[in-house]
Amino acid sequence: MPEHDHEVIDVLFQGVARSVCCHRVGDVIIDPGPASSAGRLLAALGGREPRAILLTHIHLDHAGAAGVLARRWPQAEVWVHERGARHLVDPSRLIASATRIYGNAMERLWGEIVPVSAERLRVLRGGENECGFQVAYTPGHAAHHVSYLHERSRVVFAGDVAGVRIAAGPVFPPTPPPDIDLEAWRASLDLLSAWEPHGLALTHFGLHEHPEEHLTQMREALTFWGDLGRRVDAPAFEHAVEGSLAGLDDATRAGYLTAMPPSTLHAGLARYWANATG
Repeated sequence: MPEHDHEVIDVLFQGVARSVCCHRVGDVIIDPGPASSAGRLLAALGGREPRAILLTHIHLDHAGAAGVLARRWPQAEVWVHERGARHLVDPSRLIASATRIYGNAMERLWGEIVPVSAERLRVLRGGENECGFQVAYTPGHAAHHVSYLHERSRVVFAGDVAGVRIAAGPVFPPTPPPDIDLEAWRASLDLLSAWEPHGLALTHFGLHEHPEEHLTQMREALTFWGDLGRRVDAPAFEHAVEGSLAGLDDATRAGYLTAMPPSTLHAGLARYWANATG
């Protein structure tokens, strides 16, 4: 994709570089990030108003700014999967769930979470082909996750389903609760491969070439960490994650730790395995 058509905007979440980015393609943005980082996004856009805000899923590090941006840009449409749409219109359950985890740090981490009116939403099921983007339903990380193929560039905007990769570091599956489904995740990776993309755009972090190599590494990582999550407890899993990042430089390691805090990862796998064996 020509550089002027695709911009990777580092929103500097919590002041950490290369942890969360928003992708801009022409007059569309994908995954604007949290509301706490919206000022950085707006500064990078420099007054340009997108016609659409495409969300891969509604987790706050990807979509938390959707409401404040929709309020600022009254003509912009917000794209979201049907299973996430109601939580944009009424985010009270989303806020309550996040507050149980983050407590008094909610506002500092995520900023103002603003509802999006239903008439502003383009509700997706997967299979749509509109405005130069193909949409696929890609669960595994989240039950409301979609991915977008930009038809002209053949770049896939994969949210979290293609994993976390900071710079040249390892590909890592983010596995917070409650929706982790390893079988569905593998099927979603196969779907991305079937698109035969020319690049993978990740929210954590950036645009990556050699997509099939990346997806192969992601499958291997999903198997390794998924199996480890079945065999060990949360402290041992967290220790293993931190150990796998120990050889990285400080800035790259900080990006990983901010994008996927190790303390949040075991619980999603534990829930998956409990349901799978129950």
